[in-house]
This record gives sequence, C-alpha cells and structure tokens, in this order.
Amino acid sequence: LLNAIEQFFGNWEDMAAHVGASRTPQEVMEHYVSMYIHGNLGKACIPDTIPNRVTDHTCPGGGPLSPSLTTPLPPLDISVAEQQQLGYMPLRDDYEIEYDQEAETLISGLSVNYDDDDVEIELKRAHVDMYVRKLRERQRRKNIARDYNLVPAFLGKDRKDKDKAAKRKVTKEEKELRLKLRPLYQFMSCKEFDDLFENMHKEKVLRAKIRELQRYRRNGITKMEESAEYEAARHKREKRKENKSLAASKRGKEDGRDGEFAAIEHLPGFELLSDREKVLCSSLNLSPARYVTAKTIIIKDHLQKRQGIPAKSRLPSYLDKVLKKRILNFLTESGWISRDAS
Repeated sequence: LLNAIEQFFGNWEDMAAHVGASRTPQEVMEHYVSMYIHGNLGKACIPDTIPNRVTDHTCPGGGPLSPSLTTPLPPLDISVAEQQQLGYMPLRDDYEIEYDQEAETLISGLSVNYDDDDVEIELKRAHVDMYVRKLRERQRRKNIARDYNLVPAFLGKDRKDKDKAAKRKVTKEEKELRLKLRPLYQFMSCKEFDDLFENMHKEKVLRAKIRELQRYRRNGITKMEESAEYEAARHKREKRKENKSLAASKRGKEDGRDGEFAAIEHLPGFELLSDREKVLCSSLNLSPARYVTAKTIIIKDHLQKRQGIPAKSRLPSYLDKVLKKRILNFLTESGWISRDAS
C-alpha cells in the first residue's frame, strides 16, 4: 500500500490494482485514512493545530513598490472614431505611432554570440543603453500627455471640465502668461504647475495691496477706516479733473481748427499761409517765416530755369533733404511749380 501511495497518490483505482487481493478503490482509501491519517502514526506526525505560515510580503502604502503607485489611470472618455483618428489605445495608454518610432531598430539586429570579443560586447551594451534612454524619453512624454490631459485638449473635450473646475475667472494676461510658461510642463506635474500659477496670482494681488497700503501711508493714512474717506475724496478729485479736460476739449472743438496750430499761430507770417500750408508747417514743425522764405527761393529758381537762365540752388541751410522733398512735393501738388522741377 505504501508503494502504491508513493506512485499513485490520488488515483485510488491504480492503487487498488497495485495492491491486488480484490480490493476496491473505496476500501483502499478507507484503510489508508483510518490507519495512516487518523491512526497512531497520523496523530504522531500531524499536529492538532497548524500555525499560520502565510507571511505578507507586500510593501506598505506609499512605498517604492506600493500597488497604489502602479494603479493605472482611468481610461479617457473618447469615442472609437476619435481613438482611430489618433491611433490611441486608451486601455493600454498607448499609441500606434510612438515618439521616436524607429528606436527599436537599435536593438532589433543585436544577438549575443559566445565568440564576441570585449569591444563587440561594449558596443552592444551601448546600443542597449541608447535604446533604454529612448524608451524613458518616450514614457516621459506619454506621462506629460496623460497628466495634462493633452488628448482631450486636442479633441476639444477639456473645455467643459475646465469651466466646471475654474474657481475664478482667468484674465487675458493670465492666459498669455500660462502660454509663456508652457515649457515648464515637462519639468512639473499638472498639480505643481497649477499651484505655481495660483501662487503667482496671489503674489500679484499681494504686491498690488502692498502698493496701495504704501500710497495710504505716504498720504498720512495709518488706519483702514480712514482709507474709505480718502478714496471717496480721490474719486471726487479725479472726476473734477475729468470734467475739466472734457470742457477744455469741447472749447477746442468750438474754436475750430486753430487749436491744431497752437505752436505756430503766434509766429510771424502765420496769417499769410493757407489752411493747407498751416497743416504742412505744423506737421514739419517749421516756422511760417522759414517756410515762406524757402517757398520764395524755390519758385524763383523754377522761373529762372524755365526762362533759360542758369540758376544755382540757394536754399537755406536749415532745410535738410526730407524737408526739401516735402516742400517740393507740396508746391508741385498745389501747382506752384511743374512736376519736372521737383
């Protein structure tokens, strides 16, 4: 029976055939259990209470191999058509075309041979090291895309979530600043970046508050209760200044176009100019007397040339090339001189 147990344990039919003597499988099993399990031999070998020998070898929560750190992220809510469009497999968090798609070609042809010398072994190790670096960079980019929800952003599905999660209205300046800080995405997690951006906003608010308190202190205000009265008085002063400026601009409009020539209207020769000449002198910052002098010389030289008298240009020294060209063009357009003279 013991030989049969050693060879056919669990197969009671083969054990009965091995024992022979017309024993049935049921009889062989009952005899073994009664004699070797519940008998004196079994009682001596098998203790009544078996201690728990199971040991928990899992790491504590938050450890380097903690299951919580390797729990996969929930799949993205995108349709099958969008998955096919992107070549994205959300359950695997994988793409059909990965970053640096040809990275596997570095090791695809490698094989380890027993007759490789040291140089060949080091070369193959270098190839493997390059491949590992490419895989790490690929995974880093995938982590950034998943952390910042770039796939839903590409599909335009993150706008509703942003509107729901927004605690305050983001200004245009803050949006532009966020765009400038985008390169930091690859160095910070999404939560760290949001915390940084929120802290920058708090810093801006605090700086503005500090400047306001410093302004109060310069004006002799040391208590917040006094600031309300000060602000009311300041608003009244600003309102009076605004009303004065509006009244002044209104008077300027009523006075006509003379307000445009305030810089030259009191200079000699202003009354001799036409409206167009006044505009020209005002735009060139040229006094009326100098303009009249230059105009007289140019017209006189033009008439002498038309009569065949050789004339040498005697323009004043204060006229540079730009002023001369502007005046010649104006006189030509006004019909004082012909176009060939300009």
